[in-house]
Amino acid sequence: MKPDVFEAPDYYHLDDLFSEEHLLVRDATRQWVKREISPIIEAYAQKAEFPKQILSGLAEIGAFGPYIPEAYGGAGLDQISYGLIMQEIERGDSGIRSTASVQSSLVMYPILKYGTEEQRQKYLPKLAAGELIGCFGLTEPNHGSNPGGMETKFKEMDDHYLLNGAKLWISNSPFADIAIVWAKNEDGRIHGLIVERGMEGFSTPETHGKWSLRASATGELIFDNVKVPKENLLPGKNGLGAPLGCLDSARYGIAWGAIGAAMDCYDTALRYAKERIQFGKPIAAKQLQQKKLAEMITEITKAQLLTFRLGQLKNEDRATTAQISMAKRNNVDMALKIAREARQILGAMGITGDYSIMRHMMNLESVVTYEGTHDIHLLITGADITGLPAF
Repeated sequence: MKPDVFEAPDYYHLDDLFSEEHLLVRDATRQWVKREISPIIEAYAQKAEFPKQILSGLAEIGAFGPYIPEAYGGAGLDQISYGLIMQEIERGDSGIRSTASVQSSLVMYPILKYGTEEQRQKYLPKLAAGELIGCFGLTEPNHGSNPGGMETKFKEMDDHYLLNGAKLWISNSPFADIAIVWAKNEDGRIHGLIVERGMEGFSTPETHGKWSLRASATGELIFDNVKVPKENLLPGKNGLGAPLGCLDSARYGIAWGAIGAAMDCYDTALRYAKERIQFGKPIAAKQLQQKKLAEMITEITKAQLLTFRLGQLKNEDRATTAQISMAKRNNVDMALKIAREARQILGAMGITGDYSIMRHMMNLESVVTYEGTHDIHLLITGADITGLPAF
């Protein structure tokens, strides 16, 4: 494995806008990725296996619930710090970032916001320490972009709820200790339930044969008359707005993370273009290659500015769902286009595991779809500016 010589582009000197704490958090995460992820990630992606040994390291750098209050085991950081951590982890690999953002935004966040104090005390410290790993069950085999049509249901029994149904495309599910599951009660109202591994009738078969997010564990959640204790219901919020609130937090992290993947592709392509000699000079001296590189750094810079402002709004609790959708859609699309252009600069070498570009490209094909598809996010913006939903 070649040494990780990544240097992050900062064309508009955004570092001047970050606080000292932001820079310390980012740089610590960057060094961890260089030390723990870069040397192993290509091998794990090739064999389609998640490197479980990194879970303790993710916890140590504060990647699990960075913004969760210290009273519950979190780092108590702000939203920009959270974004920077996601950026640096996704620079390493989108699948590893998925594990961290699911744990933070889709498992710890709903327990913090919608759970009881007993649930917070029971689960959050162990989730922050990586002693428990969680997953989030919303998407179903028949319901992706229309989560409100979910068929997973639960009914109230004497001393428990009886849960039946299935969820699909669930990151972390094969090894998760708990699942935040969204299901309809007998009145058709959506509620969140904490389902624990070991509950009878609960299984998590793994999804195989993926060409994308190969170093991430993906699977199903199957509920066959699962008895869920009544104290495992999240009482703080119900209705579709409850899981969508979690997705806002996750999509915000993705908006930052995609920049990391784009930066890695750009840095790799720039370095290669300076070293690759054709027709007696580096290909970086050729107009078409400079066009590609100049457009890449322009789009990365625009995404950085967009996301920094979004982070400020998140810190002020003023970021809207539509603003978060715009950033997620724009930045993932930007990263995917940069990955494709960067691959062309490397030519045939770009498809090999000697470089990270093709892995990023394949990963981003999932990121552009999950947590709201590219088209759905466009319609969210459209509905916001016209007041006329097109769903």
